[in-house]
Amino acid sequence: MSEAVDASPPAIEDSSNAGVAHRILGTTMPVLEVQLQPGQTIVSQGGELSWMSPTIVMSTATSGAGGSGVMGVLKRAVAGGTIFMSQYVAQGASGTVAFATKLPGRIMAIAIDAQREYLVSRHGFLAATAEVTLNLGLQQKLGVGIFSGNGFVLQRVGGAGVAWIELSGELVTYELGAGESILVHPGHVGLFEASVSIDITMVKGVKNILFGADTLFLAKLTGPGHVYLQSMTLPGLAHAITPYLAVSENTGGGTAGFPFKLG
Repeated sequence: MSEAVDASPPAIEDSSNAGVAHRILGTTMPVLEVQLQPGQTIVSQGGELSWMSPTIVMSTATSGAGGSGVMGVLKRAVAGGTIFMSQYVAQGASGTVAFATKLPGRIMAIAIDAQREYLVSRHGFLAATAEVTLNLGLQQKLGVGIFSGNGFVLQRVGGAGVAWIELSGELVTYELGAGESILVHPGHVGLFEASVSIDITMVKGVKNILFGADTLFLAKLTGPGHVYLQSMTLPGLAHAITPYLAVSENTGGGTAGFPFKLG
């Protein structure tokens, strides 16, 4: 089977020395392709698969990514993950598994070991090798003004191996020194090393509290460690497209056969 890709695609290689080769295709809406040799396995959350070779066998279960038993599954679900995890194994011959991003953005491969763990935004985990774990890293209620009452949740990616992370929009990286801090709108927090501490702070000032509900809370990230910020936030995207969502004909904002408001 031949494959046609715009421009010159990158080679599929084991750039992270994890024993699993992969490549990231595209720019605005990238796709992760992982090449598995016979017997090799990766896991993803349920519903992430885009396409795969016939030699890949997929199985779905509540266990996976370090979660087993009722409590393990519940912790993963609270952290923004799915109850069911999908496992992909190459049988008989090598094969490819592909995962496409859901929003414009970037895909990053991160190496995980006992000295390097990460915290990632609740929808950032895309896939990982079999020994990587996914657990609740932080849960903080921030109220309706930030995330429609869902609060601020981070997943902790640990274990050993490689994880692929999906971040929205453009990616901005900071290396914080020991004691150095940055204040970030929670929606822009994409990924950071576990050596970085995080505190949720409230914006001071009466006017900010009364009229700045969208930035009432900020995440204070303090080094040492790397911080990866994403330029697109889901609440920001939802706010931008709300005027163009389907409207009732009775409101006069739409027309039959065309459910969007123009102008």
